[in-house]
Amino acid sequence: MGSISDRPVMQKAADILTEFGVAWEMQIVSAHRTPEKMVEYAKTARDRGLRVIVAGAGGAAHLPGMVASLTTLPVIGVPIHSSNSIDGWDSVLSILQMPGGVPVATVALDGALNAGILAAQILATSDDALASRLAIYKEDLKAKVAAMNEQL
Repeated sequence: MGSISDRPVMQKAADILTEFGVAWEMQIVSAHRTPEKMVEYAKTARDRGLRVIVAGAGGAAHLPGMVASLTTLPVIGVPIHSSNSIDGWDSVLSILQMPGGVPVATVALDGALNAGILAAQILATSDDALASRLAIYKEDLKAKVAAMNEQL
């Protein structure tokens, strides 16, 4: 994430990954304030055992795209509605409008929960146990909707 102020949003990704039993790390890596750290982080991610990167940023939100330009790992961008944001649209568009050749999967504004689920789904393509945990999660979602309908 680009700043400590992004943590409440990004914590949702960490929490759901923990629920699925997926190891994760969280660091502040700013594309603007610590560009050298960002380059090092992205270039060494695969060698350090990372398999997916979830990058959240507000305002100009360059972090996900810059990280994606420096690694072959999948990058999921989380636009964050920050204090210096224009209703979050600047963050959404900064992450969403990547040039050809530098893809960033983009979730909704403040959508770190979905970013965590998507990261788990990517990992589950080669992990049957994780795929089973995700299937149970999806069934639980269906049950919650059914319960809501019963309450109606």
